[in-house]
Parts: sequence; structure tokens; C-alpha cells
Amino acid sequence: MPDQSIKLTVDAVVFGYEPEPRISVLLIKRKYQPFKDQWALPGGFVQTTESLEEAVLRELQEETGIEAGYLEQLYTFGAPQRDPRQRIVSVAYFGLVRPDTHQLSASTDAREANWFDIQELPELAFDHKEILDTAFKRLRAKITYEPIGFELLDERFPFSDLENLYSTLLGRDIDRRNFRKKILSYGLLDELDEKVSRGAGRPANLFRFNKDRYFQLKKEGILFEI
Repeated sequence: MPDQSIKLTVDAVVFGYEPEPRISVLLIKRKYQPFKDQWALPGGFVQTTESLEEAVLRELQEETGIEAGYLEQLYTFGAPQRDPRQRIVSVAYFGLVRPDTHQLSASTDAREANWFDIQELPELAFDHKEILDTAFKRLRAKITYEPIGFELLDERFPFSDLENLYSTLLGRDIDRRNFRKKILSYGLLDELDEKVSRGAGRPANLFRFNKDRYFQLKKEGILFEI
């Protein structure tokens, strides 16, 4: 029987969205070899007694101080030479957070933790650029059929914030009139008796995402498509 000495790790691709608007990704500077002092995705080895989900949440919290509310399994990366130490397979996860709601704190294997603009990334250790690119493609695909982006908005928001969010995450302009008509047709937004003023324009109505309504429609087989 062939020798099969394989270790298992998890990596977390955490995207941040800020209303400037911009998309960022959370990286850590490695404290130890290999790739000492290079930037990488948060992650590490899975302990014998924990699940994959427990491992990725623990590593993320230990190395960055972030407790993510939404992480989804992305893909398994297992090229034989992806880690110079030995044969290591990584199960990657991705998620979305708002950077302004989290305090970064590097510890354990991380010397630093920081947010980087998705368009201005440093060179990454291991195969983490491939992992990040895969996660970004999945994110852009997923927001067109599931409203995960609502997690990045304030509880009460003007419709323009939702338009800017989707335009930024998709990396392209959207037809604002058709986008508004389609979103409102799902009945997923509650229009509130509140307005907000920004700049010199007229005050805009505020909306709130109705999660109960969304989960009800999902049970009924709603096809959310942008």
C-alpha cells in the first residue's frame, strides 16, 4: 500500500465592502517559514478534534480577531507541490463582512492583519492568489442568484446604497431602473416611513431587508436572479 502522508488545512477568503465604494480582502503577514513575512490568507491546520467549519472560524479569529458571521465552503485545493513543507490539502472558505465593524488583532502565526484593496494586492504566499481569484469569481456569481450582499448594508438604507453595492461587487454598471424594478418585485424590501438626506439631492426613502420573507420565498422555490 502506498504511503499517504497528507495534512489538512483550511483557508479563509474574507471580502470586505465599504460604501466608498470598494472591495477589499483580509490578509495576514506570516510570522514563520515558509514564506515568512509574506502576505497570505488567514488559515492553518485542522485539529483532530474539530470540524472544518470550527477550524476555519478558529484560525480566522486567532490570526485576525474577526468573528465572521457568514462563511461558505468554496473549493478544495490539493496540488502536490502547493506547500513546500509536505503534501497539504486545503479546504477554502469565503465570506463577506464590513471592515468598519471589526477590530483587527493579529496573533499566533500572524505578525500583522490588514485589509487590501482587491485591485492593489501584494504578492501572496503558496497558491493563495489562485484561491482568492476562485473566491472572487464565486462571489460575483453568487450575488446574482442569492441576496448575500444585504449583509453588508446598514439595517436601514437608501436604495442607492443597494445599487452601489451590486455595481461594485459585479464590477460593472447596472441598469438602475430595471434593477430597482426587479428587486422590488421580489417583495424582499420593506419601505420605511423614514428618509435620509445626502448631498444636495432630494431626501431618499429608506428600506430594510426582510429576511423572514426571503426564507419563506426560498422554501417556495423563488428564483432570485439579477
